Amino acid sequence: MELFASIWPLLLMFAIFYFLLIRPQQKRQKAVQQMQSDLKKGDKVVTIGGMHGIVDAIDEGQVVIKSGDGSRLTFDRAAIREVKND
Repeated sequence: MELFASIWPLLLMFAIFYFLLIRPQQKRQKAVQQMQSDLKKGDKVVTIGGMHGIVDAIDEGQVVIKSGDGSRLTFDRAAIREVKND
């Protein structure tokens, strides 16, 4: 019984860390991966660097983004932070 009493706080701390830190991070990561895999031509996107543009072409691991001045830049899929719904 004494062994259980000494391990109980450690188990409680692990459970708290899991539900407050680990699980929400896994959910966010899964949502970002889903968004990046669902990209399609014509989507308005924002990169992790803050550049806004429209997806012009999609390759296996790269995305070509057309910016406001008409230039086309190539980014990795992982560089896309969000898809705008405007």
